[in-house]
Amino acid sequence: MKLTLKIWRQPDASTAGKMHTYDVDDVSADMSFLEMLDVLNEQLNARGEEPIAFDSDCREGICGMCGLMINGEAHGPVTTTTCQLHMRSFVDGETITIEPWRSDAFPVLKDLVVDRGSFDRIIQAGGYISVNTGSAPEAHSVPVPRDNAVRAFNVATCIGCGACVAACPNGSASLFMGAKITHLGELPQGQPERDSRVTNMVAQHDHEGFGGCTNIGACSAACPKEIPLDVISQLNKDLRTAIKHGH
Repeated sequence: MKLTLKIWRQPDASTAGKMHTYDVDDVSADMSFLEMLDVLNEQLNARGEEPIAFDSDCREGICGMCGLMINGEAHGPVTTTTCQLHMRSFVDGETITIEPWRSDAFPVLKDLVVDRGSFDRIIQAGGYISVNTGSAPEAHSVPVPRDNAVRAFNVATCIGCGACVAACPNGSASLFMGAKITHLGELPQGQPERDSRVTNMVAQHDHEGFGGCTNIGACSAACPKEIPLDVISQLNKDLRTAIKHGH
């Protein structure tokens, strides 16, 4: 395959960026999208040019590092992570536009790399439980109803990639936050701090500059782990309850 790539290049966080165009030949349909970028970077290195910076780690759809906007879609035309997107999803001669996540809360560091530390700070604000240190309790000492356990496990699959934010016209992180709040809210261990958790996380979310949710649903549609939209309803329910309790 021969492709034309229009890629956002930005030297650093304080310098304005712009789109650059590159032609890539001999792209196999079996390559992953990141492998295709590796091929381009090898060509740039051979020409003595600065390679394109992009995030990746596991390349197995687990870590959430590899988020890119591809032709205006978070992670590209298939609902998966960028590293699991294969070039057979494109056609020979196609022009592909590649950009970093677009959100005030995800500032660009270089080229396609953004700072997602805002997600970490939301978790630090309340996405945890407090337990006594020491030996781990016996697994069956705190019974959890099956339906609660299954729902907690399903929403815990969120990998924090940020596709929900990138896809949302408002730049909201409500799906990410709702997944974390629902995960802990379904478990007995998450109950003591349930009210303070939601109010602290929402306050941090707003402080970071994320937008408000208007229930468009683009976040859930773009999520590679298929986190359901109803976690936002759970987030809102928990927040109303917390406010009612004076938090």
